[in-house]
Amino acid sequence: MMRIASTQYHTTMNTALQKASFRLEDILQKMASGEKYSLPSEHPVTTVRLSRLYREEAALDQYRENISTLQSRLTQNEVYLSSMSNDMLSARDLLVWAGDGSNTPEDVAAMAGSLKPLLDSMFYVSNSADAEGRYVFSGTAVDSPTVSYDPAAPVGARYTFTGNTESQQVAVGPGVTQPSNVTLPEMADMLNQLERVLTTLQTPGANVNDPAVRADITAAMGSLDDVIESISGRIAGLGGAQNILETLETSHANVSLSNKQAALTLGQLDYSDAAVKLNGYTTAVQATQKAYAQVSKLSLFQAI
Repeated sequence: MMRIASTQYHTTMNTALQKASFRLEDILQKMASGEKYSLPSEHPVTTVRLSRLYREEAALDQYRENISTLQSRLTQNEVYLSSMSNDMLSARDLLVWAGDGSNTPEDVAAMAGSLKPLLDSMFYVSNSADAEGRYVFSGTAVDSPTVSYDPAAPVGARYTFTGNTESQQVAVGPGVTQPSNVTLPEMADMLNQLERVLTTLQTPGANVNDPAVRADITAAMGSLDDVIESISGRIAGLGGAQNILETLETSHANVSLSNKQAALTLGQLDYSDAAVKLNGYTTAVQATQKAYAQVSKLSLFQAI
């Protein structure tokens, strides 16, 4: 019979208990988290695959957040542009009416009174700013007004475009960007033309049959027509951009769903298998503890 020292025996039993307790604690932790692996070393290949899926999912979440923010901004831009377009059409109608040679000076003055608030409205909307105070139509010069007004300058040169025409690009997909802004460099010239004709029509006794007056009306109408066409093109472009973003959002959602399903397949704990292991580890711990307790009661003196 081989004799075993008490110290060796206690060390062996403690090691066995620690291993059994560790396995039990590990399976309980996995059941609590729902994850198949607690440590990357348990299955390095799967861990790498899951890491890639999580990185891609994080990128998709950012793209989708960018798309949502961008859609809101493009919708806001479309509202502003539509408002300006409506004001321009109303101003054009007034100029067409003013061009009627049968109008009296009093009629012309009344039309000028209606044109002034439209001019102010277009100037105000051109300088629209977001909640952070950044000018919407100033390109990347978001801290500068889109159009500045200098009352000391001569009529016809008081409005100046003080933004720039650069695009603010937003990442909406891997290697895919979309402009988030619209610029309005043509607004200053159009506003100058309108102020010039407004001043002309406000002149006491203005006669629309005067060639100079007609020239101002014609120039203002031509400028309005150009900008109306330009604004309409931008509104159509915003609609096209919204369609692209909706397509990208759907694509990102499908990829995200696929990634989540793959991650579940690779990393989700099989609770049925875990329950079996839990039962086995619990039994092992209990058996080891009982054996330890029983053997610890034994003594060589009992064999004498």
